[in-house]
Amino acid sequence: MKKQKTTGREEKPWVRRLLIGISVVFFLIMLVFPLVEVLYRSLKDGLALYVEAITAKNTLSALRVTLIATVTAVAVNTFFGLCAAWLLTKFEFKGKQVLSALIDIPFSISPVIAGLAYIMTFGRMGWATPAIDWLNEVLGTDISLVFSVPGVVLATIFVTFPFVSRELIPVLQAQGSSEEEAAAMMGAKGFTIWRRVTFPHIRWALLYGIILCAARAIGEFGAVYAVSKARGKTFTLPLEIDALYMAGSADSITQAFAVSSLLVLLAVVMLILKQIVEHRGKREQ
Repeated sequence: MKKQKTTGREEKPWVRRLLIGISVVFFLIMLVFPLVEVLYRSLKDGLALYVEAITAKNTLSALRVTLIATVTAVAVNTFFGLCAAWLLTKFEFKGKQVLSALIDIPFSISPVIAGLAYIMTFGRMGWATPAIDWLNEVLGTDISLVFSVPGVVLATIFVTFPFVSRELIPVLQAQGSSEEEAAAMMGAKGFTIWRRVTFPHIRWALLYGIILCAARAIGEFGAVYAVSKARGKTFTLPLEIDALYMAGSADSITQAFAVSSLLVLLAVVMLILKQIVEHRGKREQ
């Protein structure tokens, strides 16, 4: 019988089991048990109080603002993420590295600083205030970009901007441009090339980036906290949870866990979508 080839270093079973055990214990302690505790505490005082908490006026308002900010941030960042990724991978120009570095700014600074920057820019003492006041006077509107829903949306867009572009850039770089050049030589137009040549290669990376962007937007706290001060009007779900928990009463703490369960359920949905996209992308590759 022929001896099977070895890699030169035989894997010891106990090492594999030890690493698996450490990983399982870590995830149970750091992720699973806390989430289970949130669900348990949210239902501990009965289903009636749970339903009352998640259907309260402030909770529904926070859910509405969260969805508005998330949908808007995903739409804006998908568009500009595609543009930025296409520009950085298909063209050579001066300042390319600077643009690439600017995209990563939300990864490197605190979200609270981003919120404060918006206050200093669009707030009452900000340099953009005269332009906003002039626009309101001309249009007869009352637009406000700080301590309002538009401010929450802007802050959410800022902290979630890199996710779509950073998922697309490696895929576009690996794809190259040979197929697109061949399609152009055969007479295909720009949009047709993008739709039939480029998009099939990047669709799973695009969906993955969109899911990450949405997940980050739903759970954002720091930047939104800086530009949102009106509970029941501009609070998102994380801010509403914080307000309920800081109230300190037994009922408000239970309500905080009830509202937290909404974020847990949304996180589970995002996780399922993420796994589906990863599986479909790997299978297609």
